[in-house]
Amino acid sequence: MSLWRLIPFFLLVTLVTAAWHGYLWARLVRDPALGDPWTRILTWLFVVLFCLVPIGMIATRTLPRTVHGPLAWVVFGWMGLGFVLLFTLIPVDVVKAVALRARPVDRERRQALARILAAGVGLVGASLSGLGVAQALSRVGVKKVRVPLAKLPPELSGYVIVQLTDVHVGPTIGRKFLEEIVATVNAESPDLVVITGDLVDGSVAELGPLMAPLAELRAKDGVFFVTGNHEYYSGVDEWLAFLPTLGIRPLRNERVPLREGAAGGGLDLAGVDDHSAHRFGAGHGTDLEKALSGRDTSRALVLLAHQPKTFLRAVEHGIDLQLSGHTHGGQIWPWGYAVRLDQPHVAGLSKEGASYIYVSRGTGYWGPPMRVGAPAEVTRIELGASA
Repeated sequence: MSLWRLIPFFLLVTLVTAAWHGYLWARLVRDPALGDPWTRILTWLFVVLFCLVPIGMIATRTLPRTVHGPLAWVVFGWMGLGFVLLFTLIPVDVVKAVALRARPVDRERRQALARILAAGVGLVGASLSGLGVAQALSRVGVKKVRVPLAKLPPELSGYVIVQLTDVHVGPTIGRKFLEEIVATVNAESPDLVVITGDLVDGSVAELGPLMAPLAELRAKDGVFFVTGNHEYYSGVDEWLAFLPTLGIRPLRNERVPLREGAAGGGLDLAGVDDHSAHRFGAGHGTDLEKALSGRDTSRALVLLAHQPKTFLRAVEHGIDLQLSGHTHGGQIWPWGYAVRLDQPHVAGLSKEGASYIYVSRGTGYWGPPMRVGAPAEVTRIELGASA
């Protein structure tokens, strides 16, 4: 994707970042009034951190990974800590405002209270952030889910799909992480491996050599991929051409039959472009009608779609199970509540009518190398033959 098309996004990020840093500075530096030199030092620190956020975002898109990698750890690490401080400060400010309205205090006591609260918020924020970093960088566990599909032939009961999603290989996630993930997947002896988008944050030229471990994925019925929104920021057509060299088959609004020889019929797998793909032209865009055209509705069908919101239309087409990602389960609590404003499902297994959807919390992370209350997962989905 051209950098010029990202300019509005970067401008929005800069404005939001300015407001966010201004609020943190007011509550953690200005109100406590620690006096010089601490106030001056901390003020300049906030100015530097504010400048680093848009600089870091641009650097990850324009500079080689060897250059922007160390900067990304600093920028995204601060973003994570800053988010946690923000989410901690807001409820504290609400409680403080209510308390002071009920019982006003003089300026001296108000300043003392500001110092106590700033210290408390800083301690809580640093502690939660530390735990979040430890969780994000630890080995990803396997989340086991069983989904009963009424149309599944009895002999396919116990069919295992392993889902990877939102790996986000890029500034802070690389080859070693992929090697661990591949080992975890292969240990499950899956019948099928699916990757439901946002695999990368960067170009094939930059990240291609890091992706080699994916060629070691093993599944009886193959490895399939659908695009996420981040592939469209990273040269989607080059990635769609590159992934087959690793033995990964992209599904672009198409359907493939699996286990054709199974008694009672097999299983269908379909995949669609990301929900936002139409904005990028060149023939990209979700097309459920094309993907499901000509299907035998008596056969169970699993749909791969990056964003859960695709499920709203998929239900109308009578799909049996949709596998999605995109939300990261919120990644940093309580951001998941905001995600619900955009997506109908944030994490876990849900059902509407006869259709199921499973939304993974994601295998990697985006931005801050941190997960608070939303651990990453490699998802092992076992299909059952009875509802």
